[in-house]
Amino acid sequence: MTETLTILGLESSCDDTAAAVVRQVDAQVPQILSSVVASQTDLHADFGGVVPEIAARAHTEKLDLCVEQALTKANLNLSDMDAIAVTAGPGLIGGVLAGVMCAKGLAAGSGLPLIGVNHLAGHALTPRLTDQIAFPYLMLLISGGHCQFLIAKGAQDFTRLGGTIDDAPGEAFDKTAKLLALPQPGGPSVEAAAQSGDPSRFRLPRPLLDRPGCDMSFSGLKTALLRERDRLVAEHGGLRRADRADLCAGFQAAVRDVLAEKSRRALTEYLALDPANATFAVAGGVAANLAIRAELETVCAEFETRFLAPPLALCTDNAAMIAWAGMERFRAGDCDGMTLQARPRWPLDQQAPAMLGSGKKGAKA
Repeated sequence: MTETLTILGLESSCDDTAAAVVRQVDAQVPQILSSVVASQTDLHADFGGVVPEIAARAHTEKLDLCVEQALTKANLNLSDMDAIAVTAGPGLIGGVLAGVMCAKGLAAGSGLPLIGVNHLAGHALTPRLTDQIAFPYLMLLISGGHCQFLIAKGAQDFTRLGGTIDDAPGEAFDKTAKLLALPQPGGPSVEAAAQSGDPSRFRLPRPLLDRPGCDMSFSGLKTALLRERDRLVAEHGGLRRADRADLCAGFQAAVRDVLAEKSRRALTEYLALDPANATFAVAGGVAANLAIRAELETVCAEFETRFLAPPLALCTDNAAMIAWAGMERFRAGDCDGMTLQARPRWPLDQQAPAMLGSGKKGAKA
């Protein structure tokens, strides 16, 4: 007997409002019937980063419109859905709360089951949506608010090998762009400037490489770049274009080197499990950086491990990954009721100690 599941997903954990419809027939390749993302980049452009209050208000104004567009593009009605999945954390609490309340209203009005999804699980399970890879696989989640190495053993079974103890890479890129008067979002701006720069000109640190394990730190790297910038401004009365390019290239190379070495350590731990089809996947906005992605591919080649990066639209925040993660829970018989709560912190690995600090783009988990 054929089983068809169709899930509506909602995402509002940071500065993108999103809704999507995902369908799967039996164990066939899942279909993303629609994916709508309303960016808030213009709203936050003048502030050099995401303003939580502005983000929450924008989510409240856009969520119902995104849901309507997603259903229209999928040529379906709410009554055609089997369940509603929504990001319930971690993230900026105002935005998460807006999404959860919208999903509760839709569930109450339609009688559909409600599924709360961990935003990090959405990213971590994306390779199963795009490439149907089997557990266990190694996941590097690198985004504006998070950076973690995870062994995905099941849809709700994750082991964290390490993560950032302060700024996430995406946040460090944004802060670097702000320090160098480059436009936001910082990741693409720094990457573009770095293309014409000399990565060896400045001796920027590679934090925590002298310590064992897979934990990372990027705050000190950002501070070192600030000092170099101030020195150049004092010497030349301003920052020349070549200086800016070299600083961007040096910063990007430092992040690349840290991620590469920590990936080697994480792969060593993962491969000790002797997985049948060894796979190393990356997700999150920083996974779109071509220099970083190329270095991670090289590392995987060293370990004879498959490298996998979802399409850019599914690396950054989106609701298709939330719908899929909700579908994984729904197939296992898991649902939430109207008591579902929005959570600013929600670690995937419940046994691992909490990571330190809290980033501008979301609480560490």
